[in-house]
Amino acid sequence: MKATFLLSKDPSFESTGDMTMASLVMSLASQAMSVNVICLSGRPHSREDGHVRVAKPAPKPTSLVINSVRRRQSLVHTRFALPELTRALDACDTDMVVADHSYMAEAVMASRRYRPSEVLAVNTVVPEALVWKATRGVVGRLDARRIVRDEIKIARNARTLATYDRSETEFYQSLGIRRSHWLDLTLPPRAQIPVSDTDRRLVFVGDRRWGPNQEAFELILRWWPQISAGIAGAELFIVGAADPAAPTPSLPDGVTDVGFVDDLDGFLATCRALLAPIQTGGGVRVKILDAASRGLPVVGTTAAVGSLSEVLGVHVFDDKDRFIAQARQYLANKADATSAGDALYERNHSRWTDEVPHRSVARWLT
Repeated sequence: MKATFLLSKDPSFESTGDMTMASLVMSLASQAMSVNVICLSGRPHSREDGHVRVAKPAPKPTSLVINSVRRRQSLVHTRFALPELTRALDACDTDMVVADHSYMAEAVMASRRYRPSEVLAVNTVVPEALVWKATRGVVGRLDARRIVRDEIKIARNARTLATYDRSETEFYQSLGIRRSHWLDLTLPPRAQIPVSDTDRRLVFVGDRRWGPNQEAFELILRWWPQISAGIAGAELFIVGAADPAAPTPSLPDGVTDVGFVDDLDGFLATCRALLAPIQTGGGVRVKILDAASRGLPVVGTTAAVGSLSEVLGVHVFDDKDRFIAQARQYLANKADATSAGDALYERNHSRWTDEVPHRSVARWLT
């Protein structure tokens, strides 16, 4: 079986959360089939690294809106219905095309390779309407309904469909789309963080150019004085790019914004727990998966953790007071944090050793 993964970004040069997960899925799929890649890239057309790169054109707002109206299609699905991608697909030798993001399937359905319910596999990655509502202002909120309609259309025309969140799979199954699979994924174990050796340091990780991360960042700054009150030496480090469109905030005592970290492994090994007060979530949850792979305890909301709460035994704290209380508990009580980190690491390690993620990808694609 030959499978061609169709990606919206270049996995060799972009390190976003969705590309981390796409690389994981492709690695697991390659154990059962031959895998190659066609990707949109900021680099010219090429076939380096075994990848077929298609130059990613800049969006043209006027023509995008006109085509969206003419096709009765959402802006994001219109944006990625690219003839260049379709031509690359027509030229490849493959048995199956795996669209990473529902909107990437538009190029597949325009290809001469497409046959209803036979060739196309789709990984939704994230419900795109959530992304647009959170990041595209009024336009995103207005177009969200059309995005959902387009995603359902793609799901109905796919041979097999996958999501990263159980609730999203249940949504598609409720529509009668029984070929829907929840990808029960965790990351390979990394070197375990020695939580018992850490100081009173918590960490928030997230690219704040992504709206939900900026929202969570502002929230944790407001909550930090209550989290740290009366705890000597309490520290909170902020890791990740700042939002250039947002005003630079005044940081409370004990908070340090370090931006990018050259040695992320080494830095996280000094932290006692990860804080994730995400309010708008769904789809890719790489921060939580990465913390589990290292045995770094997590204090997160339902939006941050999603289905991983059940998978990894991570409790969620949607109530502000409960969130603050748990963060304080880890700061003040090293033994509790160590125990939570050990349990999380062991859960992740045993799932990987038992090949739970491997079987999940195989069920979806085969």
